[in-house]
Amino acid sequence: MTTGRSGGAPGSRLELDAPRGEVPPTEVRAADWRRRWWVLVAVLGPGVLAMVGENDGPSMISYAATGRAYGVGLFLPFILVTFAVAGVCQEMCMRVGAVTRRGFGELVYQRYGRLWGAMAAGDLVVSNFVTLVAEFIALRVGLGYFGVGAPVSVLLGSGLVVAGSAGQRYRRWERRALVLAVFNLLFVAAAVAAGSTLEDLGRSFATTSPLGSPKGQLLLLVASTIGATVTPWMVFFQQSAVVDKGFGRADIGRGRLDLAIGAAVAAVCAGGAYLAAAASRGGTGPIADLVAPVARPLFALGLVEAGGLAILTISASGAYAVGECLGVPHSFDAPMRRARLFYGTDLVVPVLAGVVSVLPGLPLLEVVIDANVLATVLLPVTLVFLVLLANDRYLMAEAANSPRANLLAATVVVLVIVAGSAAAIQGLLSAVRT
Repeated sequence: MTTGRSGGAPGSRLELDAPRGEVPPTEVRAADWRRRWWVLVAVLGPGVLAMVGENDGPSMISYAATGRAYGVGLFLPFILVTFAVAGVCQEMCMRVGAVTRRGFGELVYQRYGRLWGAMAAGDLVVSNFVTLVAEFIALRVGLGYFGVGAPVSVLLGSGLVVAGSAGQRYRRWERRALVLAVFNLLFVAAAVAAGSTLEDLGRSFATTSPLGSPKGQLLLLVASTIGATVTPWMVFFQQSAVVDKGFGRADIGRGRLDLAIGAAVAAVCAGGAYLAAAASRGGTGPIADLVAPVARPLFALGLVEAGGLAILTISASGAYAVGECLGVPHSFDAPMRRARLFYGTDLVVPVLAGVVSVLPGLPLLEVVIDANVLATVLLPVTLVFLVLLANDRYLMAEAANSPRANLLAATVVVLVIVAGSAAAIQGLLSAVRT
């Protein structure tokens, strides 16, 4: 019996060395890594796309909203800490994917049964759909700055997913996504245009003044900031993409380099979004007015890139999860005729989210921030399974978590649970008061 990217019965015995069916992975040849000119290009992939993809529309708007509310201060170093937290999580899922050659959803089903697998996948489905709605809102806001209407924005976002999966090859999909990811640097340009300086950056790390804000708003922004950097879809996406790319046990070091580059770039760009708004603290108006007028075109273009890349990666994570949990082909290398459910999920779900995003009366800013909070609330289930898989000696052998890695992982899980619980309790209390 074969499992893997070609599909297999959920709950079946895990055979790590079993044939991988009719859809072979993209093999990474050792000779390619020895060619210095291509080393960096060959390394870039799932790690960069997971980390930069998480600099999505809701995240960048959340960073900007925080920067506008607090100015240059303690929140900027906190954002960088959350990227370190994301790196801990993503290193585990990269390592598990490279060793087992199986996606996250598939492993949860096979190791812990249908019920727990359904819970992990259910978390993803709920958070993915809400987040995709928020991505289309970000795309709509960014394009709206240039006079493009909401229906056209939805069509463009949906067309991006179609163009991304055209060609039925993972490498082609990855390259197109990586080209789009480069434009996340627009947020750094927006910060420079808004008047942010290296002195502002240094002051944010030197300040020790407390954050003056109502506790409810502070908890919401803390949870939103965590949810902007660590989400369930990242775990599903990176582990499955690592498998689709063809990474194996020997590629763990390259996977870590890919992830480190992605985390560094994403942290710099997130800081750019924060500083762009912090430089114009106290502004009011719609989302596009979070930053000074001179920086708005760059920020708007950045939102288009952020929303577009996230639509690609989040849709892919959902398609991977559905295929893995149902035991059907789930790879961009699979022919469409054999992976109809995979490609159908990848294309249909974002279209439905796009339709919801243009419903009249939708509170734009609330949706994009609440999407991040929801990710924080739903994340613990995914993280617990990830830690269990990374410690599974049957799966991982000597590549299992070390005591130091477990200490870092436990710290991350506790941080996320506390932040998510605090935000949920605060939201419940606010609802009761009203």
